[in-house]
Amino acid sequence: MIVVKNINSKIKEQPAIGMVANVMEQFNSAADHIDLHPNIRKILSITNNEIMVNFPVKMDNGNVEIFTGYRVQHNNALGPYKGGLRYHPTVDIDAARALAMWMTWKTSLAGLPYGGAKGGIKLDPSKYSKGELERITRRFTFALGDNIGPEYDIPAPDVNTNSQTMAWMADTYMSTRPPAERAAHQHVVTGKPAGSGGLEGRDRATGYGVYLSIKFWSEKNKTSLEGKTFIVQGFGNVGYWTAHFLEKEGAKLVAVQDAYGSIQNQEGIAVEDLLEYSQLNGGSIVNFPHAKPVDKNEFFSIACDICIPAALGNQITKDNASMIQASLIAEGANGPTNVEGEKILLKKGITIIPDILCNSGGVIGSYFEWLQNRNGELWHLDEVMVKLYKKLKDSFDKVYEYSENEAIDMRTAAYCIAIERIEQAYVQRGIFP
Repeated sequence: MIVVKNINSKIKEQPAIGMVANVMEQFNSAADHIDLHPNIRKILSITNNEIMVNFPVKMDNGNVEIFTGYRVQHNNALGPYKGGLRYHPTVDIDAARALAMWMTWKTSLAGLPYGGAKGGIKLDPSKYSKGELERITRRFTFALGDNIGPEYDIPAPDVNTNSQTMAWMADTYMSTRPPAERAAHQHVVTGKPAGSGGLEGRDRATGYGVYLSIKFWSEKNKTSLEGKTFIVQGFGNVGYWTAHFLEKEGAKLVAVQDAYGSIQNQEGIAVEDLLEYSQLNGGSIVNFPHAKPVDKNEFFSIACDICIPAALGNQITKDNASMIQASLIAEGANGPTNVEGEKILLKKGITIIPDILCNSGGVIGSYFEWLQNRNGELWHLDEVMVKLYKKLKDSFDKVYEYSENEAIDMRTAAYCIAIERIEQAYVQRGIFP
């Protein structure tokens, strides 16, 4: 099985407060377009719950460190809260707020019975041993207690967390339940290893979705991916699998940026060769022999047809948006383009496939895993990929058609569809009491 490291600690993310302002401006723009009811706008403008926990963990050297963890639950009008947990120095309550809101729109747009949540721990995982990370994860899970649950709030992997992290979480959570109930709580998290209740194909679901979004867009525009060039920021799980599927389609990877550096080769970079090299070099692509180094500030100016930001938020801003030469941006990360950067891109005629559509393959895969656990079933890879394709195609077609019919950009179209679904739920059910 291919194991892809996902460490983007050194790719700089902008302050989290900017992310909150970003998501709120996107929300308000769409809310204005659909004339969202003022009362429902008030509800969706705030989070339902914000949890912060401080907890001690004994390190390998015997010392105790105190860690701070967060879980923000934005809205659950459509179903249980759903969203990832990230381990990163930039994690704080504001970052979790913004990411939780994006998850609400993402799950609604995909037609899933979920709301939105997000969280994580403020730390740099590269500074801790595997044993320390296990103890940190288990203690965090215990500290969250009943703030998560298989029918209430279901975490998943995110930046610097993976299937192993989820296995530790699931085991810890189930261990706190009575023995007769433990099996019934396996779906408290998704993104688990396939041998521990996970879904075959969950590892590639997000990247597959990014690839399919690009493919669907090219088909709508009657063009082929054969020979198209693309660049990827972030060569973790999402970046790798996106590049993997695009290369199989005949597209050519010409530049990559990760936490350690940037490389390019206009003749093409073999995706599997780069993966093998990075795995042998601690996850770093630096000094890959079949490419030359590039200054990190010049990465987005590299000539290409498709740009795929698949690392952290706020990477494309007013400072570098004008440098981008691609005709299409496919957002593999959450919130990689801020509002000011997007205005520049749209003015240049560059199409953006928004994050809540483009990278939704991950949460759709998580939904399949959740269903699999709930129903006591085992789904095989081929049927999972077929189900993913259908769900992603349905979402893309709805957004594309809405965008064309309303003459608006794809992000605003995606938000409108997502918000209208939640609005309908409130209208039909009313507001308690």
